[in-house]
This record gives sequence, structure tokens and C-alpha cells, in this order.
Amino acid sequence: MPSVPADFEPLAALACARAAAASGYIGETELRGLLMLAAAAPVVAGRPEVMVEIGSFKGKSAVALATFAQQRGLPPLVSIDPHTAPSVTDPGLPETSSFEAFTAALAAAGVSQQVEVHRQRSQEAAVGWQRPIGLLWIDGDHTWEGARSDFDLFSPFLVPGAFVALHDSLHFFEGPIRVFVECMLSDDRFGPAGFLHSIAWAQYRPADGARWRGERARLARRARRLLPRVTPPAEFSGINKLRHKLACARIPHRVPTPKVWFGGLDKVAE
Repeated sequence: MPSVPADFEPLAALACARAAAASGYIGETELRGLLMLAAAAPVVAGRPEVMVEIGSFKGKSAVALATFAQQRGLPPLVSIDPHTAPSVTDPGLPETSSFEAFTAALAAAGVSQQVEVHRQRSQEAAVGWQRPIGLLWIDGDHTWEGARSDFDLFSPFLVPGAFVALHDSLHFFEGPIRVFVECMLSDDRFGPAGFLHSIAWAQYRPADGARWRGERARLARRARRLLPRVTPPAEFSGINKLRHKLACARIPHRVPTPKVWFGGLDKVAE
């Protein structure tokens, strides 16, 4: 049974403290959940696999993940984001670019050298990609087409034991929750799965993922109730907003302690 890495708590505290200075839409609770995924990502033949972040905005989660990689002696985080704004799912952003804020956040945290920056769209970054991936963090285009494209482009490079995580899956966006339900929970190549606050995650287990088929199906039945609430032209208002909130409340998404989470990875999902 996996146990909590001895260095996890001080590393998570350092990563969250550095990330607190950066702007962004991910809170400390979710950051700790993301860092638990990073800490459990596989090491193959003694070589840690790369972490890929699609959608970096102003660098909040990038600072946290890069700090983790820096302190662990891992390869640089791969950050993929054109840094253009506004976007379809963020129409209210006043800036036309988040790149200066992103690079400033990395510099302030002392992790500029620990981030491999691809200032381009994921479709462009995927051209010629061959590197194995241990953590695929999808937080870019939240439309169904965008999130599905990010998943389809990079999931073929997951190594056994790798994690896929999608941000904002319990917020009012179609893409992340549909990818989770339709592409991951229905696929026997994935094993343990769940939610860490609004982060939907699943572990790539192509050899034994079928062991978790029943647990994934039960989770999918709850999560699928969100799909009609977020599918256009549904609006986040009135009765639809209430039904969305009620459906979210029925999905287990509390971020557990590291001891509980690491200890449960080889158990069936709740």
C-alpha cells in the first residue's frame, strides 16, 4: 500500500507558499490535491517522467508544480499555453496576454529554469511529441472540443501509473466533466478515479484498470448528471444553476489528508 512520501508535507507547504504570490483561479486546497497527484506519479526504470501542464495562465499551478519538480530533482515542468486572452471560457479577462505575468511569477518563485515554456496552442505543441508523460494536467480550453483535443493529443503518451487531471470539472464548463465521464470513466485503461475538489483525476492502469470498472461506473452515474446542466445552450442561472449545484453536492469531492489518499490508491474507489 502506498504511503505518504516523507518529504511531501514540507514540499507541499513550500510549493503552496510560492504559488500564493501568483495570480490564478486555483486555491490552496486544490493545489495540495494536484501535488498529491504529482507525488504519486510513476518513476519508470529509475527515470521520472515529465509533467505536462496545458493551460498555465499567470502561473499559479505552474509555480507549485515547478517547485515540486525543483525540490525533487525532476525534469522541468512542460507548460503549454499561447497566453492569449480573452478566451471563450474566460471572456471577461481585460488583458490580451498573460505571458508577462506568467514569466514574472516563475522568476519571483525562483523556478524559471524548472519550466519548459511552449508559448503555443496544444495542437502545435503536440506535433512531433514523443516524450512519456507521468502527469497530464489539463487546465486550458474548457470547451468540449478544446478539452477533448488536449486529452486526445497527449494521453497516448501516458506511462502506466500516470495521472490525468482536469481542472474545473465541477464548475460550469462542459469540456472537463465530459472528458472525464465520456473518455476516462468508461475506459478500462484507467483504474482509480475521483475528484479532489473540482479536479477530476484518474490513474492510467492499462494492465489492470478493469478492476475498478464498477467503482468508475458508480462515479460516472453521479457525474453524468452534470452533463445536461453544462451542455450549451444551458445557462448557469435559475433552476439549472440549482440543479447543477445539487448534482455537484452528490459527488464525493473532498480533498482527503495525504495519508488517506496515498493509502487508498490501490483500493477500489469510493
